[in-house]
Amino acid sequence: MILLLALLFFALAFIFSMLGLGGAMVYNPILIWFGFDFKEVVVPTGLLLNGLTAASAAWVYYRQRMIDFHISLPLVITSAIAAPLGAYVTQLVPTNWLLGLFSVAVLAAGGRMILLSGASEPETTRGTSRQRAIWGALLGFGIGFVAGLLGIGGGFLIVPLLMAMGYPTKLAAATSTFVVVFSSATGFLGHLAVGHVDWQLMAVLALAVIAGSQVGARVMHMRMKPRLLKQMFGVVLLFIAAKMIWGLL
Repeated sequence: MILLLALLFFALAFIFSMLGLGGAMVYNPILIWFGFDFKEVVVPTGLLLNGLTAASAAWVYYRQRMIDFHISLPLVITSAIAAPLGAYVTQLVPTNWLLGLFSVAVLAAGGRMILLSGASEPETTRGTSRQRAIWGALLGFGIGFVAGLLGIGGGFLIVPLLMAMGYPTKLAAATSTFVVVFSSATGFLGHLAVGHVDWQLMAVLALAVIAGSQVGARVMHMRMKPRLLKQMFGVVLLFIAAKMIWGLL
């Protein structure tokens, strides 16, 4: 069973590393389907694999100079600050209403990305280093707030927002992997502190996702066309929106 999971997670890491995502949105349901305990195994394992997929891909993108640290570092810091604030506001606002509106927004973003996948790509990022740092801080605060408010990972928001700012698709996806590493690490360390760890399962699947993301990141850098990358990410957004809407029904 573990060998089958390893092969499956290798393939998933191959795909998600190209999109700037960690993959926990798919890792977790699969682990549940295989009968693993949600609290003791699924959540901490998903967080670890999410972070390792992103970190492994980020290392490749860093060596290819595809990560924009001017925007990603402020984004990491302010998202960590804003997440607890969003979690607090949850007590004051009906969460289901917000989830419904947010699901529609994600659905629209996914459809837009697919429909506009053939649009021309910008050649470089826009704005000075200082301007990108300011935008990174603002985006990070917004993403962290939404993540804390709705109890979801905000990593899938980074790529479409960066693209809306004029980032080339590949640069947006590569930069996203750097941010996802930190959001996953903080969550995993919290579970590690209370002993929610299955080390044998984690070790096998960790090797699988590291290998898969290494291959995926290299394929994205050298061979992947931006149009196909946009279409793939659009499909992922539609899947996320459908999953959120289904949870409200």
